[in-house]
Amino acid sequence: MTDLATAIDNLAAEDPSELPVGLIAEQLIELHWQMARLQAQIARRTHLRLHTDSPN
Repeated sequence: MTDLATAIDNLAAEDPSELPVGLIAEQLIELHWQMARLQAQIARRTHLRLHTDSPN
């Protein structure tokens, strides 16, 4: 999750007009993958909790 926060902070601190379009695209793709990994982690943990908390 720290990687995601760092990526967001880096994007927020940069002036897009000063960056090459390729670099911006690369950063956005990396941010997308980090968010997808975070969503997968949340889903796995939620799924595990649902099964361990279930009375069945």
